[in-house]
Amino acid sequence: MIRTSLVSIAAVAALSVFTVPQAWAQKPGGTLVQITQPEPPNLAPYISTAGPISQVTAKVFDGLLEYGFDLKPRPSLAESWTESADGKTITFKLRKDVTFHDGKPFTAADVQFTVMEVLKKNHPRGMATFRDVTAVETPDPHTAVFKLSVAAPYIMKALASSESPILPKHVYERGDIKTHANANNPVGSGPFKFVEWRRGEFVRLDKNANYWRKGLPHLDRIVVRFIADASTRTAALERGEAHVAGLGAVPYNDVKRLAALPSIEVTTTGTEMISPMVEMIINTKQAPFDNPKVRQAVAYAIDRQFAIDNVWFGFGKPAMGPISSNFEKAGLFGKGIDFTVSDRIARANKLLDEAGLTRKANGIRLEITHDITPYGEEWQRFGEAVQQQLAQVGIKANLRYEDLPKWLKRVYTDYDFTLTSNFLFNLADPVLGVHRGLHSDRIRPGTVFVNGSRWSSPETDQLMDRASVNTDPGIRGRQYGDLVKRVSEASPVVYVLELRYPAVINKQFKRVIDSPLGIYGNFATAHRE
Repeated sequence: MIRTSLVSIAAVAALSVFTVPQAWAQKPGGTLVQITQPEPPNLAPYISTAGPISQVTAKVFDGLLEYGFDLKPRPSLAESWTESADGKTITFKLRKDVTFHDGKPFTAADVQFTVMEVLKKNHPRGMATFRDVTAVETPDPHTAVFKLSVAAPYIMKALASSESPILPKHVYERGDIKTHANANNPVGSGPFKFVEWRRGEFVRLDKNANYWRKGLPHLDRIVVRFIADASTRTAALERGEAHVAGLGAVPYNDVKRLAALPSIEVTTTGTEMISPMVEMIINTKQAPFDNPKVRQAVAYAIDRQFAIDNVWFGFGKPAMGPISSNFEKAGLFGKGIDFTVSDRIARANKLLDEAGLTRKANGIRLEITHDITPYGEEWQRFGEAVQQQLAQVGIKANLRYEDLPKWLKRVYTDYDFTLTSNFLFNLADPVLGVHRGLHSDRIRPGTVFVNGSRWSSPETDQLMDRASVNTDPGIRGRQYGDLVKRVSEASPVVYVLELRYPAVINKQFKRVIDSPLGIYGNFATAHRE
């Protein structure tokens, strides 16, 4: 009854604006309502990798490539490509029938501008992905030639719209890209066009009638709703007022109940290319956490299985280091220190004693603030669990929960934190998703979701640099095994679990999750049954 009351109240206040979309759904194609939580801080995926952004903008922008569930590249804006024998030249042949949403044609100049002036300089991951791209040559309007200083095979796994959106140069070259007027009014070439953003309510995307993939998209529009209350999000899906949600938007304890409904389908397909990892970043420049023994003690104190069972309701497995076990088939997975051992609390207490952090009369060794990542109620529950677990080893953790922009600034600009929960995607190659959290050159104040701990070492930097250019899987595997060992010993980050995101989908819609990017896909093929 409480849940129903919440929905009824919300319907009067919040759903009234959606009486029109319900009418729209009677038109050919219909409207798909997606729930994204939290609301994105902006719609500029070329300067921020905040998770909610690309859930919206991957429908607006295209990338050079798309990917199948085999993780192999497929044509998109690039209809074909060739690579030189030495891996230092990649030539893309571009489609000739593409226009941006403002009607201007797409050309190689847009690729050159996007890669060299935007992604390479401003994108938190792009600055690493395209680091070795020395030039993008444009011998004709429909050919883009990437020139590299060294081979960088991982680039071919980083060219989807969610990761490397291609921007229209004539729009985004004007002014400062970091404060661009179109940051919240995106213009792309994707299957859906941005129409409006009502803060706190929804983003509306309408069908791009001139989309280059003939006959697509099937839908008339997508409405991305932002609903702060978790029970209301669940009820909206249950009642058919929303049709798809993933990436943690639905409380994990509600997912299995929704899966039992005849109208709902739940799948964990669609995370193969992101490999999300729940982790905790430690500020290694702040005493006493500049001592690796203290950091290891925190890593031992965290009960990973408890978090899986009671916070994420079984949708995960314990992490064994910075690299997801999804990479095991590629030979790139390595195990670090086993922080899940049965005597982990005793080991944590011993390390803290050795670090000189003795217990006071009240049993407390030190008091800290744990900043909770603002991505939903499960993170608050995780924060409470961490608080209880750290108390077992004499660390009193006070919890702080702020909105997303404040949290991002605190962690990645001001470094005004001691310990914060977080999650990062390993993506399709460790170079793309793992290096950014550990390499020295990713310590960049103001750039989000990079090396927030500010720990690094010449040895680990060298290992990552060598693995970036090595095309031998066996050698790369050994390099990453060494990296995991060294990172585990230093413990600048507590790697908690590999998250298996469930997506909740109304069965009247088909082919919603149509790629290994899941909710980060473009939904061009999504349609009503």
